Amino acid sequence: MPLPLLPRIDRTYVHANESGALQPIRTERAFIRDEDFDFTVRWVSSLALKDAGRVSAALRRDPDYNPFLPPEEDLNVGPVGKHHLAVLNKYPVIERHLLIVTRAFESQTVPLSLADFVALARVTTELGGLGFYNGGTEAGASQRHKHLQWIPATAGSSNFDGFTARLPADVPGDVTFDATLPWRHCFVRLRPAPPGSDCALNGATLHQAFHAACDALGIAADRDPMLPYNMLTGGGWLVVIPRRREQHEGISVNALGFAGSLFVRRPEQIEVVRRIGPLHLLAAVGFPA
Repeated sequence: MPLPLLPRIDRTYVHANESGALQPIRTERAFIRDEDFDFTVRWVSSLALKDAGRVSAALRRDPDYNPFLPPEEDLNVGPVGKHHLAVLNKYPVIERHLLIVTRAFESQTVPLSLADFVALARVTTELGGLGFYNGGTEAGASQRHKHLQWIPATAGSSNFDGFTARLPADVPGDVTFDATLPWRHCFVRLRPAPPGSDCALNGATLHQAFHAACDALGIAADRDPMLPYNMLTGGGWLVVIPRRREQHEGISVNALGFAGSLFVRRPEQIEVVRRIGPLHLLAAVGFPA
Protein backbone atom coordinates (compact mmCIF):
# COMPACT_ATOMS: atom_id res chain seq x y z
CA MET A 1 0.00 0.00 0.00
CA PRO A 2 1.53 3.38 -0.95
CA LEU A 3 2.49 5.90 1.69
CA PRO A 4 0.07 8.78 2.35
CA LEU A 5 0.55 11.64 -0.08
CA LEU A 6 2.26 14.20 2.14
CA PRO A 7 5.23 11.98 3.13
CA ARG A 8 5.61 10.94 -0.52
CA ILE A 9 5.57 14.58 -1.64
CA ASP A 10 8.11 15.65 0.98
CA ARG A 11 10.44 12.73 0.30
CA THR A 12 10.36 13.43 -3.45
CA TYR A 13 10.83 17.16 -2.89
CA VAL A 14 13.96 16.65 -0.78
CA HIS A 15 15.45 14.21 -3.29
CA ALA A 16 14.61 16.42 -6.30
CA ASN A 17 16.27 19.39 -4.60
CA GLU A 18 19.41 17.36 -3.92
CA SER A 19 19.56 15.98 -7.45
CA GLY A 20 18.97 19.35 -9.12
CA ALA A 21 15.75 18.20 -10.79
CA LEU A 22 13.96 21.20 -9.28
CA GLN A 23 15.07 24.48 -10.88
CA PRO A 24 16.25 27.41 -8.71
CA ILE A 25 13.63 30.04 -7.94
CA ARG A 26 14.06 33.78 -7.60
CA THR A 27 11.04 35.87 -6.80
CA GLU A 28 10.23 39.47 -6.11
CA ARG A 29 6.78 39.96 -4.66
CA ALA A 30 4.41 42.91 -4.58
CA PHE A 31 0.97 43.24 -3.03
CA ILE A 32 -1.70 45.16 -4.88
CA ARG A 33 -5.16 45.94 -3.54
CA ASP A 34 -7.73 46.53 -6.26
CA GLU A 35 -11.08 47.70 -4.91
CA ASP A 36 -11.81 45.13 -2.17
CA PHE A 37 -9.52 42.39 -3.49
CA ASP A 38 -5.94 41.59 -2.50
CA PHE A 39 -3.54 40.34 -5.17
CA THR A 40 0.01 39.03 -5.01
CA VAL A 41 2.19 39.67 -8.05
CA ARG A 42 5.47 37.79 -8.31
CA TRP A 43 8.37 38.16 -10.68
CA VAL A 44 9.46 34.55 -11.12
CA SER A 45 12.86 33.90 -12.66
CA SER A 46 11.94 30.25 -13.24
CA LEU A 47 9.36 31.32 -15.83
CA ALA A 48 12.22 32.47 -18.04
CA LEU A 49 14.02 29.17 -17.33
CA LYS A 50 10.87 27.31 -18.27
CA ASP A 51 10.62 29.20 -21.56
CA ALA A 52 14.28 28.50 -22.31
CA GLY A 53 13.85 24.82 -21.48
CA ARG A 54 10.88 24.54 -23.82
CA VAL A 55 12.83 26.14 -26.66
CA SER A 56 15.81 23.87 -25.97
CA ALA A 57 13.58 20.78 -25.98
CA ALA A 58 12.04 21.84 -29.26
CA LEU A 59 15.50 22.16 -30.80
CA ARG A 60 16.77 18.85 -29.45
CA ARG A 61 13.66 16.70 -29.83
CA ASP A 62 10.72 16.26 -32.13
CA PRO A 63 7.84 18.74 -31.70
CA ASP A 64 5.69 16.04 -30.08
CA TYR A 65 8.10 15.65 -27.12
CA ASN A 66 6.08 15.10 -23.95
CA PRO A 67 7.74 15.65 -20.53
CA PHE A 68 5.05 13.53 -18.85
CA LEU A 69 5.60 10.34 -20.89
CA PRO A 70 7.33 9.29 -18.78
CA PRO A 71 7.69 12.05 -16.16
CA GLU A 72 11.17 12.89 -14.90
CA GLU A 73 11.97 10.16 -12.38
CA ASP A 74 13.22 12.47 -9.62
CA LEU A 75 9.97 14.48 -9.77
CA ASN A 76 7.57 11.52 -9.77
CA VAL A 77 5.65 11.34 -6.47
CA GLY A 78 3.77 8.23 -7.59
CA PRO A 79 0.27 6.97 -8.39
CA VAL A 80 -2.92 8.84 -7.61
CA GLY A 81 -5.46 6.15 -8.38
CA LYS A 82 -5.43 3.94 -11.47
CA HIS A 83 -5.25 6.59 -14.16
CA HIS A 84 -3.05 9.42 -12.82
CA LEU A 85 0.38 10.19 -11.42
CA ALA A 86 1.37 12.97 -9.04
CA VAL A 87 4.46 14.82 -10.30
CA LEU A 88 6.26 17.76 -8.70
CA ASN A 89 6.26 20.96 -10.74
CA LYS A 90 9.82 21.30 -12.05
CA TYR A 91 9.64 25.11 -11.81
CA PRO A 92 7.78 25.67 -8.54
CA VAL A 93 6.93 29.02 -7.05
CA ILE A 94 5.12 27.34 -4.17
CA GLU A 95 6.61 24.33 -2.37
CA ARG A 96 4.83 20.99 -2.94
CA HIS A 97 3.13 22.27 -6.10
CA LEU A 98 1.77 19.09 -7.73
CA LEU A 99 0.79 18.21 -11.27
CA ILE A 100 -1.83 15.44 -11.45
CA VAL A 101 -1.04 13.88 -14.80
CA THR A 102 -2.91 11.24 -16.81
CA ARG A 103 -0.80 8.09 -17.23
CA ALA A 104 -1.79 7.81 -20.91
CA PHE A 105 -1.76 10.81 -23.21
CA GLU A 106 -4.89 12.94 -23.25
CA SER A 107 -5.02 16.45 -24.62
CA GLN A 108 -5.39 19.39 -22.24
CA THR A 109 -8.43 20.44 -24.28
CA VAL A 110 -10.50 17.25 -23.90
CA PRO A 111 -13.29 17.35 -21.30
CA LEU A 112 -12.41 16.74 -17.67
CA SER A 113 -13.66 13.28 -16.75
CA LEU A 114 -14.98 11.71 -13.58
CA ALA A 115 -11.61 9.93 -13.26
CA ASP A 116 -9.82 13.32 -13.35
CA PHE A 117 -11.94 14.66 -10.53
CA VAL A 118 -11.56 11.47 -8.48
CA ALA A 119 -7.77 11.87 -8.77
CA LEU A 120 -8.00 15.52 -7.74
CA ALA A 121 -10.28 14.57 -4.84
CA ARG A 122 -7.69 12.04 -3.62
CA VAL A 123 -5.31 14.96 -3.16
CA THR A 124 -7.72 17.57 -1.78
CA THR A 125 -9.48 15.12 0.55
CA GLU A 126 -6.17 14.22 2.18
CA LEU A 127 -4.39 17.58 1.99
CA GLY A 128 -6.97 20.36 1.48
CA GLY A 129 -5.46 23.20 -0.50
CA LEU A 130 -6.46 24.48 -3.94
CA GLY A 131 -6.97 22.43 -7.09
CA PHE A 132 -7.04 24.08 -10.50
CA TYR A 133 -6.98 23.48 -14.24
CA ASN A 134 -5.91 25.49 -17.27
CA GLY A 135 -8.12 24.27 -20.12
CA GLY A 136 -6.01 25.00 -23.19
CA THR A 137 -3.22 27.39 -24.17
CA GLU A 138 -5.54 30.42 -24.11
CA ALA A 139 -6.24 29.57 -20.46
CA GLY A 140 -2.56 29.42 -19.50
CA ALA A 141 -1.70 25.75 -20.13
CA SER A 142 1.99 25.28 -20.98
CA GLN A 143 1.81 21.55 -21.83
CA ARG A 144 -0.54 19.65 -24.16
CA HIS A 145 -0.72 16.55 -21.94
CA LYS A 146 -3.71 16.70 -19.57
CA HIS A 147 -2.66 17.72 -16.07
CA LEU A 148 -4.63 19.12 -13.18
CA GLN A 149 -2.69 21.05 -10.53
CA TRP A 150 -2.70 21.44 -6.76
CA ILE A 151 -1.05 23.81 -4.29
CA PRO A 152 -1.17 23.67 -0.50
CA ALA A 153 -3.09 26.19 1.56
CA THR A 154 -0.04 28.06 2.82
CA ALA A 155 0.31 31.76 3.55
CA GLY A 156 0.76 33.67 0.31
CA SER A 157 0.06 30.69 -1.96
CA SER A 158 -3.24 32.10 -3.22
CA ASN A 159 -6.15 34.23 -2.10
CA PHE A 160 -9.05 32.14 -3.39
CA ASP A 161 -10.80 32.67 -0.05
CA GLY A 162 -10.82 36.39 -0.82
CA PHE A 163 -13.21 35.64 -3.69
CA THR A 164 -15.36 32.93 -2.10
CA ALA A 165 -15.79 34.74 1.24
CA ARG A 166 -17.94 37.33 -0.54
CA LEU A 167 -20.43 34.75 -1.78
CA PRO A 168 -23.78 34.26 -0.02
CA ALA A 169 -23.98 31.55 2.61
CA ASP A 170 -27.29 30.26 1.27
CA VAL A 171 -27.24 29.65 -2.48
CA PRO A 172 -30.42 28.30 -4.09
CA GLY A 173 -29.41 25.39 -6.28
CA ASP A 174 -25.76 25.88 -5.15
CA VAL A 175 -24.97 27.95 -8.30
CA THR A 176 -24.12 31.63 -7.95
CA PHE A 177 -22.28 34.60 -9.47
CA ASP A 178 -20.53 37.60 -7.94
CA ALA A 179 -21.99 40.66 -9.66
CA THR A 180 -18.98 42.77 -8.65
CA LEU A 181 -16.56 40.69 -10.75
CA PRO A 182 -16.17 42.08 -14.29
CA TRP A 183 -15.62 38.72 -16.03
CA ARG A 184 -17.93 35.81 -16.83
CA HIS A 185 -17.77 33.08 -14.22
CA CYS A 186 -19.88 30.68 -12.20
CA PHE A 187 -19.35 29.49 -8.63
CA VAL A 188 -20.87 26.26 -7.33
CA ARG A 189 -21.08 25.48 -3.63
CA LEU A 190 -19.84 22.00 -2.77
CA ARG A 191 -22.10 20.37 -0.23
CA PRO A 192 -20.12 18.74 2.61
CA ALA A 193 -19.63 15.04 2.05
CA PRO A 194 -20.78 12.65 4.78
CA PRO A 195 -18.05 11.78 7.31
CA GLY A 196 -15.78 9.03 6.01
CA SER A 197 -16.73 9.60 2.38
CA ASP A 198 -14.26 8.11 -0.06
CA CYS A 199 -12.49 9.89 -2.90
CA ALA A 200 -14.85 8.43 -5.50
CA LEU A 201 -17.82 10.17 -3.87
CA ASN A 202 -15.91 13.44 -3.43
CA GLY A 203 -14.72 13.24 -7.03
CA ALA A 204 -18.28 12.70 -8.23
CA THR A 205 -19.33 15.82 -6.30
CA LEU A 206 -16.61 17.86 -8.02
CA HIS A 207 -17.55 16.41 -11.40
CA GLN A 208 -21.23 17.30 -10.92
CA ALA A 209 -20.32 20.82 -9.76
CA PHE A 210 -18.13 21.31 -12.84
CA HIS A 211 -21.00 20.31 -15.13
CA ALA A 212 -23.40 22.59 -13.23
CA ALA A 213 -21.04 25.56 -13.68
CA CYS A 214 -20.54 24.81 -17.38
CA ASP A 215 -24.31 24.48 -17.89
CA ALA A 216 -24.91 27.84 -16.21
CA LEU A 217 -22.31 29.45 -18.48
CA GLY A 218 -23.58 27.80 -21.65
CA ILE A 219 -20.37 25.78 -22.07
CA ALA A 220 -20.57 22.24 -23.43
CA ALA A 221 -18.71 20.26 -20.74
CA ASP A 222 -18.48 17.21 -23.01
CA ARG A 223 -17.31 19.00 -26.18
CA ASP A 224 -13.98 17.85 -27.61
CA PRO A 225 -12.10 20.10 -27.77
CA MET A 226 -13.62 22.24 -25.05
CA LEU A 227 -13.56 25.99 -25.32
CA PRO A 228 -10.77 27.57 -23.22
CA TYR A 229 -11.52 27.93 -19.50
CA ASN A 230 -10.06 27.88 -16.02
CA MET A 231 -11.38 25.79 -13.14
CA LEU A 232 -10.51 26.20 -9.47
CA THR A 233 -11.78 24.38 -6.41
CA GLY A 234 -11.11 24.78 -2.70
CA GLY A 235 -12.75 25.80 0.56
CA GLY A 236 -16.07 24.25 -0.37
CA TRP A 237 -16.42 25.98 -3.76
CA LEU A 238 -15.72 25.32 -7.44
CA VAL A 239 -15.55 28.06 -10.08
CA VAL A 240 -15.32 28.00 -13.88
CA ILE A 241 -14.12 31.01 -15.91
CA PRO A 242 -14.30 31.01 -19.73
CA ARG A 243 -11.18 32.48 -21.37
CA ARG A 244 -10.72 34.43 -24.60
CA ARG A 245 -6.94 35.03 -24.52
CA GLU A 246 -3.85 33.92 -22.60
CA GLN A 247 -2.35 37.37 -21.94
CA HIS A 248 -3.02 41.09 -21.89
CA GLU A 249 -0.31 43.70 -22.47
CA GLY A 250 2.31 40.97 -22.23
CA ILE A 251 1.07 39.67 -18.85
CA SER A 252 0.17 35.98 -18.96
CA VAL A 253 -2.64 34.73 -16.73
CA ASN A 254 -3.44 31.20 -15.65
CA ALA A 255 -6.08 29.88 -13.24
CA LEU A 256 -4.23 31.19 -10.18
CA GLY A 257 -4.85 34.75 -11.37
CA PHE A 258 -8.48 34.16 -10.43
CA ALA A 259 -7.28 33.16 -6.95
CA GLY A 260 -5.38 36.43 -6.51
CA SER A 261 -1.92 35.22 -7.65
CA LEU A 262 -0.30 36.72 -10.74
CA PHE A 263 3.15 35.91 -12.15
CA VAL A 264 5.39 37.94 -14.45
CA ARG A 265 8.58 37.15 -16.34
CA ARG A 266 10.39 40.45 -15.73
CA PRO A 267 10.45 42.56 -12.55
CA GLU A 268 9.35 45.71 -14.38
CA GLN A 269 6.10 43.95 -15.33
CA ILE A 270 4.95 44.24 -11.72
CA GLU A 271 4.42 47.94 -12.40
CA VAL A 272 2.54 47.07 -15.60
CA VAL A 273 0.10 45.01 -13.52
CA ARG A 274 -0.19 47.87 -11.05
CA ARG A 275 -0.96 50.31 -13.89
CA ILE A 276 -3.50 48.05 -15.58
CA GLY A 277 -5.09 46.93 -12.33
CA PRO A 278 -5.48 43.21 -11.56
CA LEU A 279 -9.26 43.23 -11.93
CA HIS A 280 -9.03 44.89 -15.36
CA LEU A 281 -6.29 42.42 -16.34
CA LEU A 282 -8.46 39.42 -15.44
CA ALA A 283 -11.47 40.92 -17.22
CA ALA A 284 -9.32 41.45 -20.33
CA VAL A 285 -8.35 37.78 -20.58
CA GLY A 286 -11.85 36.56 -19.74
CA PHE A 287 -15.19 37.60 -21.20
CA PRO A 288 -17.24 40.59 -20.03
CA ALA A 289 -19.63 39.71 -17.21
